[in-house]
Amino acid sequence: MPDLRLDTVAIGTLADVSMTVRAGEVVCLSGASGSGKSRLLRAVADLEPHQGRVYLDNVEQASVPAHDWRRQVMMVPADSQWWFDEVGAHFPKVSQAPVPEALGFSPEVMNWAVSRLSSGERQRLALWRALSLQPLALLLDEPTANLDHDMSLAVENWLLGEIEKHQMPVLWVAHDQSQIQRVADRHLHIVGNQLEPAHGSD
Repeated sequence: MPDLRLDTVAIGTLADVSMTVRAGEVVCLSGASGSGKSRLLRAVADLEPHQGRVYLDNVEQASVPAHDWRRQVMMVPADSQWWFDEVGAHFPKVSQAPVPEALGFSPEVMNWAVSRLSSGERQRLALWRALSLQPLALLLDEPTANLDHDMSLAVENWLLGEIEKHQMPVLWVAHDQSQIQRVADRHLHIVGNQLEPAHGSD
């Protein structure tokens, strides 16, 4: 399974970000508001111009059409976008898998109007939408920010199971220290314009 590699990536105030996220590894990113966490994910997803190079195994981002790269290196933003009126229209027709029980929906959710969804429901369904497309790597921007504690735990456990099952490298932006302790294999913190190992992180 592929590794995700950043080679001297620079975007915004962040400079010379280099790291390898191994297959099946969760690397959490934290930092002050405006420090560049989300923009770094957008750079890795090829959603913003940036300096440096990003690789999925030995395949360089710049050698792949942007829309193809984004299907392989899938970003789930904190506020997801919905284009159609009905939930099910956003999911691939070939996907017959039921909505995971951990997300707390009945199968009828696919017939719901997007307009009836709360922010937390949209966030949970955006995660399922991303995984239903079978990406090779995941970029998660505070994926449980709109969820209560119990639902956050359920979604975390489900996500970790999927990450382990499919051996995806994952960059996960988080601010909740207890969540980071639960999900992260490594924790990097933005200090100034650099990413540094967080205190107590390996």
